[in-house]
Formats: sequence, structure tokens, C-alpha cells
Amino acid sequence: MKLGILGGTFDPIHLGHLLIAEITRESLGLAKVLFVPAGNPPHKQDVEKTSAVHRRRMVELAISDNPYFELCSIDLERPGPHYSVDTARLICSRYQISADDCFFIIGSDSLVDLPAWHQPAKLIEVCRLAVVHRPGYQANLSDLAQIIPGLQQRIDWVEIPVVDFSSSTIRRKAAAGQSIRYQLPDRVREYVVEHKLYEMIR
Repeated sequence: MKLGILGGTFDPIHLGHLLIAEITRESLGLAKVLFVPAGNPPHKQDVEKTSAVHRRRMVELAISDNPYFELCSIDLERPGPHYSVDTARLICSRYQISADDCFFIIGSDSLVDLPAWHQPAKLIEVCRLAVVHRPGYQANLSDLAQIIPGLQQRIDWVEIPVVDFSSSTIRRKAAAGQSIRYQLPDRVREYVVEHKLYEMIR
């Protein structure tokens, strides 16, 4: 069984996340894509986040109609900070899959920054990388492979249409009272409005 891992703060989860997950699932023949809300991401220690309760619920609402999508709360169940290499290792153990059947989904922008991640060489030992092309980000694989040997053999490229959704932009628009329709699943948009999640953002 091949699984995909899509991690993020999901604050809020939007249609771009869902499109990436679905196209990656189909392109790589994944049995499921696990949505893994971040609990305490090391690179966002100083960024104010909506509570994990709300972010988890928004993911549940967003993926509820897709039998190939599943919420995985592994990073919400343990103390942080949380690193991708640990998350992937724990998921492989929990779901009893091999490193070749575990696909960590990232954008090409994240691939460019991969050397700065925690133990990137270990990460590609415990999973493969499903890399989604992002406009404006072209990784130099030869240079990256000098830093992370064997990287090129652990990458699966995924082509998707240009997706220009951003959680931060959606938060700002919601705070300004602007429309966020057609950027979030309807049930997530209704949840944001009902709980006034981003009204205090300025």
C-alpha cells in the first residue's frame, strides 16, 4: 500500500491543498493521502496560529467527501517541535509501510530549501519525495545532491495546473471582510465564518 503525506498548518485548508493531494494520489497510484496538521512546526515558532482544534476540524470538513483522503493527527498527539523526518518515520511504523511506499508531498519551493530542513538525508531514507512543481522555483538537483547524496533517486515529480491559493492571503481577505468563496471548500468557509476565525487578524 502506497501512502502520501501532506503536512501543513492548514490555517485554513484550501482548494489548492485538495487539488495537489488528488492529482498526486492519482499520478503516483497512492491508496490514500494523509493530511497531517502541524502541531508545533519549528519554522513557524513565531507565527501566531489558529488553535489546533479549529485547524483539525477544518481538515475533517474539507476531506470528508473523498474516501482516499484521511486525517492523521500524529503531530497533534505528541509534543513538539515536530520535524518531517520524525513524522514520516512514525507514519511508516503506524501504517506498516516501507520507505518506498511512503511519499512526502512538497512543493518545488520546499525542495529548494531542503538542505535547511532537519536531517534531510534521513528524511529521504524513510520516505520518497513527491515534488509538485511551483512557478518560479527551479531546484538545481546537481547542487542539492552534493549536499544530500541520493536525492535525485528519491524524487517523484508531479505536474499540476498553476495553483495560486495561499492560506495567508485567505486569512487577510477574511479579516478584511472580503469574499473567500471558491477558495475554500464550502463547509470550511462556513466554519470560518461561523467561528469568526480570522476577524481579529490585521
